[in-house]
Amino acid sequence: MVRAMPNGLRTVVARPAASGRRSVAAAAGLSIDLTGKKAFIAGVADDQGFGWAIAKALAEAGAEISLGVWVPALNIFETSFRRGKFDESRKLSNGGMLDFAHIYPMDAVFDTPEDVPEEVRTNKRYAGAGAFTVSEIAERVKADVGNIDIVVHSLANGPEVTKPLLETSRKGYLAAMSASSYSFVSMMQRFGPIMNPGGAAISLTYIASEDVIPGYGGGMSSAKAVSFLVKWGGGRVSCKWLAWDGKIHWQHQQR
Repeated sequence: MVRAMPNGLRTVVARPAASGRRSVAAAAGLSIDLTGKKAFIAGVADDQGFGWAIAKALAEAGAEISLGVWVPALNIFETSFRRGKFDESRKLSNGGMLDFAHIYPMDAVFDTPEDVPEEVRTNKRYAGAGAFTVSEIAERVKADVGNIDIVVHSLANGPEVTKPLLETSRKGYLAAMSASSYSFVSMMQRFGPIMNPGGAAISLTYIASEDVIPGYGGGMSSAKAVSFLVKWGGGRVSCKWLAWDGKIHWQHQQR
């Protein structure tokens, strides 16, 4: 159900499963029924991270899941999945197994094919991947599953994460911001137009965006802080909420 908010934006309110029908969501103790909803999750590379846990929770609620897996990790992920190494983690509360409608190679650092440097394009880890930029994956998702309802940005990377901030190079800092924060903006530029009215998008942040975490450097704390701001669309004092309004336009609401 889509509920109008006082500020003119809209939010999706999940409804419980219909009476007389015990859904997987209900069996799992969840209060929502996402049967028929389609989700795209970027950033799953194994069965240990937040992306996998979110995928499993959405599957428990009845959603269809598609993944975007970082290109260098795709082969290992698919091999492990195929050989049953994730089987224990795939078990759902109704006795079924977590499965994915589609698994795409994806590198959210690159918006379009023209952005991919030659050294990356010819790298053996990328050479056989085919389309993997954000715009290309959005097009493939649209072609394969149609419009979607949920987008999850669960990815981050910082090449100099082990360095203290003051020892981080400009290149390393900007790389962390690009992969960990701007990638969400890029995704919503391309995935927003293929989302159904009332759809939801979320980006994950980290406690290092608010507190000092030793060993978490290289610009990553700044990137995750911006990831939080991108999620909400503004700062703490002057907060702007950013919401996709039924394939029409982005609405910015000052708060």
